[in-house]
Amino acid sequence: MTSNPVEVGTAFDRKMMRRCIELAQKAAGRTAPNPMVGAVVVKDGEIIGEGFHPGAGKPHAEVFALREAGDAAKGATIYVSLEPCNHYGRTPPCSLAVVKAGLAKVVVGMVDPDPRVSGGGIKTIQDAGIETLVGVEEVACQQLNEGFIHRILQKQPLGILKYAMTLDGKIATTTGHSAWITHQETRNRVYELRSVCDAVIVGGNTVRLDNPHLTTHDTTDHNPLRVIVSQTLDFPKDRHLWDVAIAPTVVITKPEINPEMQSFLKEQGVEIAHLDLVSPKTVMQYLYERGCLQVLWECGGTLSAQAIAEGTVQKVMAFIAPKIIGGKSAPTPVGDLGLTLMDEALVLEQMQLQQLGEDFLLEGRLVQEKSD
Repeated sequence: MTSNPVEVGTAFDRKMMRRCIELAQKAAGRTAPNPMVGAVVVKDGEIIGEGFHPGAGKPHAEVFALREAGDAAKGATIYVSLEPCNHYGRTPPCSLAVVKAGLAKVVVGMVDPDPRVSGGGIKTIQDAGIETLVGVEEVACQQLNEGFIHRILQKQPLGILKYAMTLDGKIATTTGHSAWITHQETRNRVYELRSVCDAVIVGGNTVRLDNPHLTTHDTTDHNPLRVIVSQTLDFPKDRHLWDVAIAPTVVITKPEINPEMQSFLKEQGVEIAHLDLVSPKTVMQYLYERGCLQVLWECGGTLSAQAIAEGTVQKVMAFIAPKIIGGKSAPTPVGDLGLTLMDEALVLEQMQLQQLGEDFLLEGRLVQEKSD
């Protein structure tokens, strides 16, 4: 992410770009592997066309906005949160559609990090003699598509580690009981978070102890892919995750593990994915190949520590309840990282604190180690 302290464009330009972002967010969690994009066509200070990209294989935002504007688009200005694409994929290049519409000006929120596009769409538009303005509300546009940007640049989905804990840092009691640490308002926020992610990952212990649903609980009609990482497949047969009528479930394991349970899961409609090496890194590579942009780690301390250690977590979202449970053996959000000195501690940046009823959400990005 880059910061842009200088405001680009007029107040009206920024207002229209914020509208593009608002439109784009209507498809949150549904566009993978594509970015979220919104577009607005303006003429004489009035909006004459709007649109957003609803999902891969469907028309892009600019197409919907220009279609709504019709012939009035000639001589108008189009605002778009991401540089118009310049290559033939599942749909034709939007840069050519923009040129063909006879627009007078194109205002872009951010340059597309995809090397197939990056700068090319803008150049095509400029070469056609159309005025361009780039970088309006750039930081907000980058935040909108942080999962897409990370996927393009790092070749893996953006990993978000989410957990709920007590004020003294416990995610369950000494007996493993964890329902409920936080209050309903916080749980609603978690459902909202799941709705904008492409997949949610848990380990075997979470399945056995918590029997989670990992859905949005009807707060939206979009549920993420539910992913279970297991080295044993030692599961009860009455788990909520085996009900794939609500949301799909995939179990990632080694080919030879527990054939009987694998057969049972397949009969339930659960997908089985075989990896020779099952680790956070290989799981994220698998989800990258499935097209995921943003993945939520909702696992226990052992798997979360592995996920952090293997570089598959970029953001941390800690939901903190004003409760104290104590217990020397009560589990904590992150297991052993092998760190013995305080100056080895992993550091978070870009911190945000939000109150959710009686609870708090502390959110930040893990500082990435810089290579020499």
